[in-house]
Amino acid sequence: MADLFGEAKPAAPLAEAQRPQSLDEVVGQAHLLRPGAPLRRLVEGGAAASVLLYGPPGTGKTTLARLLAGVGNRHFVALSALSSGVRELRTVIDDARRRRDRLDQQTVLFVDEVHRFSKTQQDALLGAVEDRLVLLVAATTENPSFSVVAPLLSRSLVLSLQPLSDDDVRTLLRRSVADPRGLGGAVTLTSEAEDALVRLSTGDARRALTALEAAADGVAAAG
Repeated sequence: MADLFGEAKPAAPLAEAQRPQSLDEVVGQAHLLRPGAPLRRLVEGGAAASVLLYGPPGTGKTTLARLLAGVGNRHFVALSALSSGVRELRTVIDDARRRRDRLDQQTVLFVDEVHRFSKTQQDALLGAVEDRLVLLVAATTENPSFSVVAPLLSRSLVLSLQPLSDDDVRTLLRRSVADPRGLGGAVTLTSEAEDALVRLSTGDARRALTALEAAADGVAAAG
């Protein structure tokens, strides 16, 4: 990493600053994003369907949820299954009902790590998903066939995300070094450093960008 030089300190963490703002910026998941593929149809066509995104960390689940939320006049709410219970779910559902009735606005509810929701918590979502009061976009690293209750599973489109390839990670690293939203060209990444970051990432975009940012900050601090 000693071949990185210069200094850069994005206002937001690099992984967040580089979060894709359109489908064209998404790297990887070509099987879901090619023309006519289900996820591309959902985002570009604005169709209303709940989605379960199943895949390893750092493969784009939160990014894709935000892109789905950005279609039309939609309100985005994010909950973590680690810290949210039935009470929080009911609050979101009540607010979604008000937004639908008063503003004609649909709510997209993103639930991270939905496999950690109990059966009771998952059941609390069924009515709102069935009526499309909320458009559920749930992310899980566990096979939803075993971690999501059958009624919720049957009401959702299950999309499987794959780890990023080495070439995908290289694309992200190079873009992040050059992009004004990222490091803005303030560092140089040698092929050796790039190879090390690709190996470290193991197909996880967030891990790759976090390591890149730490390396750049470390070299800048060393002068």
